[in-house]
Amino acid sequence: MDQSGKRVNQADIAQAAGVSTATVSRALNGTGIVTPEARKRIDAAIAELGYMPHGAARALASRRSHTVGAVIPTLASAIFAAGIDAFERHLNEAGLTLLLALSNYDLEIETLKVRRLLERGVDAIALVGNTHSPEVHELITRAGVPYVHTWAWNPEAVHPHVGFSNFEAARVVAHHLADLGHSNIGMIAGIAKDNDRATQRIAGTRQGLLDRGLVLQENQIIEAAYTHAAAREALRALISEDQGRPTAIVCGNDVLATGALIEAQAHGIDVPGALSLTGFDDLPLAAHLNPPLTTIVVPAEKMGQAAADALIAALEMGQPARGQRLEARLVIRQTTAPPLPGPS
Repeated sequence: MDQSGKRVNQADIAQAAGVSTATVSRALNGTGIVTPEARKRIDAAIAELGYMPHGAARALASRRSHTVGAVIPTLASAIFAAGIDAFERHLNEAGLTLLLALSNYDLEIETLKVRRLLERGVDAIALVGNTHSPEVHELITRAGVPYVHTWAWNPEAVHPHVGFSNFEAARVVAHHLADLGHSNIGMIAGIAKDNDRATQRIAGTRQGLLDRGLVLQENQIIEAAYTHAAAREALRALISEDQGRPTAIVCGNDVLATGALIEAQAHGIDVPGALSLTGFDDLPLAAHLNPPLTTIVVPAEKMGQAAADALIAALEMGQPARGQRLEARLVIRQTTAPPLPGPS
């Protein structure tokens, strides 16, 4: 608005810059040719008059809002923060603005957030995982916007997705522990309900042990919220089992592994001498724990970049987004070792 309280419009900018309103429109919308000198005068007029483009009007005129929506479970985890940071950076380079919403691992909340983002006219949308309510895809289909799932890879999935196989990564962890000589292996998993990443990590651990002729016993798997306190409680339960404590524990992510490590040390349990622990994610803290954590390196930044690139390409070409498989790898540090000889 100007000093009189009147909203500044493109005609005001054109008059102040000494150009036509059509030239101002081309400069603001990035369409057509505008000479450097004219653009310089327009920018100066915008700064002087305090012009703010009306987003809804621009979206209506171009049928594009130049925004992309994303719904993620939480920002409390550094791994999600790293992925969304890379996602936003690459959108910004393409002139797109990110609108972010959180679901707190609740499919009903996720559906509501998707609806709200689409009502605000986002041009594309990104989701986490391959498990969503049917209404989510109905909403996206009706809106006709490109979308992509992230953080999971399933060759049988019908929706475009960018991610890695949580199943195969967890399977590799189980192989590592079994090949060290562990046969009594437990698991502190994330809560599997409505979370296909946690479900696949449990399934991959089971299969990895089966590959080595071992079984993940039902009484040695505990699902826990992704908090240190929940992990400590879960470890206490696992080491109090009458059938003998596990000599190794697979943790569903690094937060759970850190909590388990803290609890083990509080009980005077040597890690990895008496108990091996593994994580999943490779948070920045993982390499600096004492001892440093054996874990799965999740390509969070690559995933964020690839998801952004997929949506940008889809918008430019007017086609559905294309999926991409990324690899997660095991990094072996100092929380895993062969079990001590004799009974656990």
